[in-house]
Amino acid sequence: MELGNISQPVYGPGPEAPGSSTPDLVGMVHGFLRLVQPNALPVALCCLLFFLSQLLLYERGFLVCMAIGLLFIIFVPLVGCCFCCCRC
Repeated sequence: MELGNISQPVYGPGPEAPGSSTPDLVGMVHGFLRLVQPNALPVALCCLLFFLSQLLLYERGFLVCMAIGLLFIIFVPLVGCCFCCCRC
């Protein structure tokens, strides 16, 4: 086993991302994620209340998407049931 120069290590290239068979889909997903959450996570947070307010501000894009999804999950079956039962 060869250790090489320990005081001045030489690093090779890191692992590469696996190739994708659908690069357009991958680009679309990454574009959506950059649109929903453009900022980096705030790391230097000291108190809990400040941390929670910053975390909610950071996650607001995901929270909006989750709220829209919950509205669809609740209201689409409800409206469908009303159309089926009432037939008005």
